[in-house]
Amino acid sequence: MPNPALESVHVNRPLTNISVAYIQQASQFVASRVFPVVPVAKRSDSYFIYSKGDWFRSDAQKRAPGTESAGSGYRLTTATYSCDVYAIHKDVDDQIRENSDSPLNPDRDATQYVTHQLLLKRELEWASTFFTTGVWTGSSSSTDITPGTKWDDAASTPIEDVRKEVVAITEKTGYRPNVFVMGPEVWKALVDHPDVLDRVKYTQRDVPTEALLAQLFGVDRVLTAWATRNTAQEQAADSMDFVFGKNALLVYAAPNPSLMTPSGGYIFAWTGYTGAGPEGNRISRFRMDHLRSDRIEGEMAFDMKAVASDVGCFFSAAVA
Repeated sequence: MPNPALESVHVNRPLTNISVAYIQQASQFVASRVFPVVPVAKRSDSYFIYSKGDWFRSDAQKRAPGTESAGSGYRLTTATYSCDVYAIHKDVDDQIRENSDSPLNPDRDATQYVTHQLLLKRELEWASTFFTTGVWTGSSSSTDITPGTKWDDAASTPIEDVRKEVVAITEKTGYRPNVFVMGPEVWKALVDHPDVLDRVKYTQRDVPTEALLAQLFGVDRVLTAWATRNTAQEQAADSMDFVFGKNALLVYAAPNPSLMTPSGGYIFAWTGYTGAGPEGNRISRFRMDHLRSDRIEGEMAFDMKAVASDVGCFFSAAVA
């Protein structure tokens, strides 16, 4: 046996240029990319709603000489929002910090961990608020749509199905839907669908992109929501699934929060919360001396509201 032995000249140590962590990219989350974020100074407040019907009915009349003009008006109601504060922390123990090998950085990792936790929570809240049945009424049937022939069937007509609802929403509201959001299972079906492939075969793209799908559907943007989650309890075997699954949402989303403009939804972010960022988010670090640790705490304060349900159509179980 040659000396020195292999194990005596090298002691295994962690590599400093790689590590493995399953952190979802921010681009996989859609919560802040569909509906506008409305910065609010107060945790709760109200906003005005103009009656849609009054603005789409013309009461103008012919005016005879010496007579008054026809009178008319519109109704106003109010609705409220109330931002909840979501919070989570990760403690960094002094002993753990001082004994950590490179490339570990417990303070950096804790900050990234709590930030990711909050972003995932917001995504889950977005899905449960907007990307679900019983919310949207703008479709041709005024209810959720489940395609008679699912879109992963070659005999289905997804382009016609979506365009039909684009027309229905526009007729009801005067606003043409501009965003189509879909789960990964729907994306998988659409990019391989014969009708879609036939429409794009003369383009420079061999595989349909989200931009090409937007052109086919007649909307400005198509977004695929790739967020995934683990529904198992801590230390149990992972149970992973997509947050947005086999569904899709067609909706009008205002480009920016503004007066006298509908939007399928808004995210009210409490930026008046001391130290909060533009999305109601803040990260704090403070000493927990009795634990001999520093606490990295993240908070995010928001409320999500579907404020104009008739500018959206939800496709439930669009694929099998």
